Amino acid sequence: MPHTVALLAAASDDQGPGNTIRIVLLASLIGSALLAWFLLRGYRNDDNND
Repeated sequence: MPHTVALLAAASDDQGPGNTIRIVLLASLIGSALLAWFLLRGYRNDDNND
């Protein structure tokens, strides 16, 4: 088992910007969903605007 951990650690040294891109994509998806919710809630019609 220690050999597997060492191999995975050695293989993960040179992966590039993978984690950064995942974090940026996740944050942008959550941000766009919150922005859509914020903008679209103003168009809700509760029939109280007479």
